[in-house]
Formats: sequence, C-alpha cells, structure tokens
Amino acid sequence: MTATDSSIETARHAARAAAEKIAQDIVALDVSERLALADVFLIASAPSERQVNAIVDGIEEELAKQDLRPVRREGRSAGRWVLLDYSNVVIHVQHEEDRVFYALERLWKDCPVVDLQLGDDASAKTPVSTDAE
Repeated sequence: MTATDSSIETARHAARAAAEKIAQDIVALDVSERLALADVFLIASAPSERQVNAIVDGIEEELAKQDLRPVRREGRSAGRWVLLDYSNVVIHVQHEEDRVFYALERLWKDCPVVDLQLGDDASAKTPVSTDAE
C-alpha cells in the first residue's frame, strides 16, 4: 500500500506553503507501509523559533484554503518542533538544531520519498554557498 493521492496532494500544498516561508530541507516520506496512523510525514526546518512559527502559520493558512484543519497541534508555544496532524499527513516543522538531533529522516530511512514537485525552488533546499567551486 502507498500513500493516497489526496494525502500526497495535501503534502504538496503544505510543502509549497513552507517553501514560500523560506523553510529549509523540505522532505516528505511515505510512511503508509510502516505506520497505520498516517500516509505521509512532511518535514521542514528553520533556523529560528520565529521562522518555525511563520512556516506553521503559512501551512495552516494554505491548508485552510483547502478546507483542511489540523486535528491536533503540538509544540506551537515553544516554536522548536511544531507538529500538525492532518490525520493522513503529519507535518513536522523543526528548528534546524532539533532536526539534526532527532533525525526523523534517519528513523524513517526505509520509507520512500514523496516527490513534492517543488522543482528547483531554492527555498526547499539547504542554502548553498555561492562561492566558485
């Protein structure tokens, strides 16, 4: 079994919203084979608590346009790791230090990566040095 089309589309909407708020390292994992509670984990990070919260706001606003509301929200007050549970899609927006420490991608490394169709959007990647190589 793989993630449903609607779950993947929700993850893509959330990823685009996160990218617009300059989220870093946006990744989606198809956890449907390993986890009965969700189809997709979307993971993004930011260098500050303020930016984590801005990304969360952007995601919630975008998904509200799709008539989607989180059934649960955790960690908003601290702004270090905010979890938005949309039932089939669970979104993790982490401070970059917490992302390195908890390494969710490593924990779920056996799960396929979902193509978020973000293209070459620089905000969806870790900033790269512009120095000549």
